[in-house]
Amino acid sequence: MKESGFIIINKPVGPTSHDIVDMMRKITGIKKIGHAGTLDPFASGVLVLAIGRQATKRIDKIVQKKKEYEADIFLGAVTDTYDGKGKVLEEYKGEKIDKKDVKRILKIFKGKQKQIPPMFSAKKIKGKKLYELARQGKTIEREPNEIKIYKIKLKKYVWPVLKIKIKCSKGTYIRSLAFDIGRKLGSGAYLKELQRISVGKFRLKRSVDIEDINKDNWKIFLCDY
Repeated sequence: MKESGFIIINKPVGPTSHDIVDMMRKITGIKKIGHAGTLDPFASGVLVLAIGRQATKRIDKIVQKKKEYEADIFLGAVTDTYDGKGKVLEEYKGEKIDKKDVKRILKIFKGKQKQIPPMFSAKKIKGKKLYELARQGKTIEREPNEIKIYKIKLKKYVWPVLKIKIKCSKGTYIRSLAFDIGRKLGSGAYLKELQRISVGKFRLKRSVDIEDINKDNWKIFLCDY
């Protein structure tokens, strides 16, 4: 049975993406394991792992694929991390935002655009991860990335939380998107929950929970791209 390929993990809320890689190294006994795109600890869903040398050689190809998410965005506050784990910096005291205004603003975000990465992110600038600087209380200027949002759809809205579905390019920060949506609405916003439902053709319905994988069965979950 082959020992190199991709495994689609349904990452739970809590562990880091690197934690999942370490778990799989212990299960498989293989050191050469990487992932095709970080998920924050508070996020869940599709985490594509490349197992073995042959798969890790192709991981950059997977990283370039479109990604799909479902996100819950809380309107009415801004946090320093752009998510619910951060310190609240601003609170909105106005009236609740009308659904038609939410739909109108969401349409603005479809297509190519420039997006500034959040300070609390793993992006490196001059060899330093931004979140390391942010934890020291530092904020530095970040160059915007060019991204593309292919689809953005309102799935549910009950003030103050809206649920959206997004299909986007590599390099899109959903936390920054939540922040920008809140700014356009005038209420402020942060990312409350996030689930990645696909990376390219790797979809959540084909994923496996890490607790269901062990040293005797892991090879049956291997697949090719």
